[in-house]
Amino acid sequence: MSDEGPSEYARKLALALLLEGLRAVDPRKLLTSRIRLLGTTLWVDGYEVDVGNGVFVVAIGKAAGTMAETVEGLLGPYIRAGVATIPRGAPTPSLTKITAVSAGHPFPDEGSLEAGRLALRIAEAASRMGCPLLVLISGGGSALAEVPVPGVSLEDLRVVTDQLLKSGATIQEINAVRKHLSLLKGGRLAATAYPSPVLALVLSDVVGDKLDVIASGPTVPDPSTYEEAVEVLQRYNLADSVPRSVLETIERGARGEMAETPKPGDSALGNTRTILLGSNLTALKAMEVYARNLGLNSIVLTSMLQGEAREAAKFLAAVALEVKRSSTPLAPPAAVICGGETTVKVRGRGRGGRNQEFALSAALLIEGENGIAIAAMGSDGVDGPTDAAGAIVDGFTAKKSRRLGLDPHKFLEENNSYEFFNLVGGHIKTGPTGTNVNDFYLAIITGEELESDC
Repeated sequence: MSDEGPSEYARKLALALLLEGLRAVDPRKLLTSRIRLLGTTLWVDGYEVDVGNGVFVVAIGKAAGTMAETVEGLLGPYIRAGVATIPRGAPTPSLTKITAVSAGHPFPDEGSLEAGRLALRIAEAASRMGCPLLVLISGGGSALAEVPVPGVSLEDLRVVTDQLLKSGATIQEINAVRKHLSLLKGGRLAATAYPSPVLALVLSDVVGDKLDVIASGPTVPDPSTYEEAVEVLQRYNLADSVPRSVLETIERGARGEMAETPKPGDSALGNTRTILLGSNLTALKAMEVYARNLGLNSIVLTSMLQGEAREAAKFLAAVALEVKRSSTPLAPPAAVICGGETTVKVRGRGRGGRNQEFALSAALLIEGENGIAIAAMGSDGVDGPTDAAGAIVDGFTAKKSRRLGLDPHKFLEENNSYEFFNLVGGHIKTGPTGTNVNDFYLAIITGEELESDC
């Protein structure tokens, strides 16, 4: 075996575990294991809805296509109409009762507006006809379906979304602003269907699985306020740069001149039930079991890793080095598994994503270390405005770049992680996965070479 053998094997193990994590959160698997149709009664986790007179379907988010296909297979004869938002460029699902609409992400576009208007019309029809509304929610729904409040344009929403993403604001902070600029978000979609029953099934892409944050919570009460939205803009010094219509709308709301989003206890959400189908932790636990079956000592440290991507990478790299040197908190061969969602403060003009930046930062910290591989990937198959899901590195990644005459530190400072891995290698490219449960971070530390069974 060459001196790079243990590192190559660690990379192979890391990729195998990541694929197992994706399999565990396949929407088809999650939906078919939870939904039961007994006669005309739809059962989910003890909650029942009569679909005998028909059911309307709204699917929003990056997993909408897969979820809509699965539900059509289960409830097809009872579906009156529906809409599913599909990320632009993703495969078109095979649907007959539900209309698929391609839309933009992370910035809403005309497709997002078309999907949002259809969703509102479907919710209004459910209310008018007394039929239940089934809402299938996954991450990305905030951009993929949108109807701005009067006075705010789609372009205004695109601009403020871009500004918030580049500011380093958390997803909770971003959504506090977006909810108050939308007729769908913050419980408003479900309120439109009142008094008909609304059943929402959610695939979480949010740290801590907060239902009011996932896709900006279209079916759950909104605890955020106009005042908090104003504070977010001020906190990130955006109040003077966001579109004037955005600031005026939020300030009018803060003065009590506009209706708030539905709050806990609001009667308009009294017939709504929102159920969590799967989350990041679902995938992490599956990886942990799979790693043990491969003979690795494994541990899930957290599903709530947050903060700057380059700083979070230092934490995982430090744990990997500790495992290698002192067998703490577990001995090699080992898998250290984390999940969550980091952020990137854009400093340079490069191209990349939070997971590629995470991996590049980790590569610098494990440089020269044999038998360690660190991977970071987005479960949806997309990392930033690139065609990569993330990247995988080992102790030879940074050294290889230097042999090519590249300075990895410079690529990191320029937020140019995509070009770095394009030149050096290490990209993880899955294409759209049909699911979305945040990001996976994984460190593999090999001891003696293991028999490959992955």
